[in-house]
Amino acid sequence: MEIFHKRYIQFSGAVIAFFGPVFSTGTREETKWPAQISLDILSWPIDGNMAYASNDIHFLSALTGGFLFGWGMTLFFLGTFVYKLAPDAVRKSVLYGLLSWFCLDSFGSYISGNASNVYFNIVVLLVLVGPLWRPASLSGDKRQ
Repeated sequence: MEIFHKRYIQFSGAVIAFFGPVFSTGTREETKWPAQISLDILSWPIDGNMAYASNDIHFLSALTGGFLFGWGMTLFFLGTFVYKLAPDAVRKSVLYGLLSWFCLDSFGSYISGNASNVYFNIVVLLVLVGPLWRPASLSGDKRQ
């Protein structure tokens, strides 16, 4: 089970990191459509009301893309380089980080009038956490 946890942490990191470049496309008017469409989907229903036109939004897109890519790569490399040394500590760190993201992002989405994103967050949380709710050692399989 530990090998599965390790791979799952790497998977979760890769999924998060994937969205870094997606949101970074929003830094320029000419390339904003992936970020604009993503934001429109996350603020359901899809209605095309996300203008994504101001320089402030472009800058925020650069920051968001960087944070997502960095966070995702951190998880990926925790799974790659650190997991073998401290599997339960890495698992808990990833789990608590994901729960922290979920709480703050969902709260902010709700109070900003985008409560539909909370439902997306629930799905994303369940996908990214997967088997990490339980320690790998419960299965008895110690393969790395």
